[in-house]
Amino acid sequence: MNPYVLMILLSSLGLGTTLTFASSHWLLAWMGLEINTLAIVPLMAQHHHPRAVEATTKYFLTQATAAAMILFASTTNAWITGEWDMNNMSNPIASTMVITALALKIGLAPMHFWMPEVLQGLDLLTGLILSTWQKLAPLALIIQTAQAIDPLLLTTLGLMSTLAGGWGGLNQTQLRKILAYSSIAHMGWMVIVLQYAPQLTLIALGTYIFMTSAAFLTLKTSSATKINTLAMIWSNNPTLTTTTALVLLSLGGLPPLTGFMPKWLILQELAKQSLPITATIMALAALLSLYFYLRLCYAMTLTISPNTANSITPWRTQTTQTSLPLALSTTIALGLLPMTPAILMLAT
Repeated sequence: MNPYVLMILLSSLGLGTTLTFASSHWLLAWMGLEINTLAIVPLMAQHHHPRAVEATTKYFLTQATAAAMILFASTTNAWITGEWDMNNMSNPIASTMVITALALKIGLAPMHFWMPEVLQGLDLLTGLILSTWQKLAPLALIIQTAQAIDPLLLTTLGLMSTLAGGWGGLNQTQLRKILAYSSIAHMGWMVIVLQYAPQLTLIALGTYIFMTSAAFLTLKTSSATKINTLAMIWSNNPTLTTTTALVLLSLGGLPPLTGFMPKWLILQELAKQSLPITATIMALAALLSLYFYLRLCYAMTLTISPNTANSITPWRTQTTQTSLPLALSTTIALGLLPMTPAILMLAT
């Protein structure tokens, strides 16, 4: 892609998200979401592969449906209340429609079916943008309108997402689909605690972005898209294999890695709010996700591919890819747990 065109598209992505962040008016927020969608569509379709075009079409249709629902809900709310302000979502029908549309935008269950299919058709860098940056604007709107939404609806969305994300990833062999289901499960964790402690949602979002970035950049560096490709990484880059296994365990939420922090704090908050059954279901759903992360770790570190040369130091080509973003995101994805008190203090 032409670098000037790429620069314009990436700037538009940033502009759309910033516009949504800064807005308290529904029309302005809707405009930011639309700019965001239209900016990523050319990035998704840039390879002109039938799978990429199919994924782009599916993504565009789901996002356009969600945007139309947001516009309709905000117009209904403005018609009844007389103002377009986000903080005045007093009409229950409009607020339910808005949360449904925003859940469709970020891929919360049961509106998650587009996410694995779309991610599977994209290259890894565009998939990274879709899994991290594209979640920010809709999540900002969900956080702003959370107090007007029925708590039972948010809890249901959160529980369904963690369960769907766990169950869906169990029988997958494609790494992009596994990461898509991982994303759905993490969104569920963020939404479930939103009504009680929004700062924990932000902490969970931050750790999710770093862990997912580390996972996607690792797969990009090793050009892996299927589980059986992972078994061949160790002979080319043993250090990367070790850190990747740890990043996947961090995504699963095992201590003493960064991914344990948001899960621990969220379960603690749910217990404080006298919701032991919800907390138990969330913890059990996390075990489902942990199973497929462990499956990836097993394939990568404990199995030897029949295609691999079993020499001690196989021939390795020098990579031309920049490794700084990967190193940075991996370090953050593995080592932030001791800083939990400081992060909590900054967040509150």
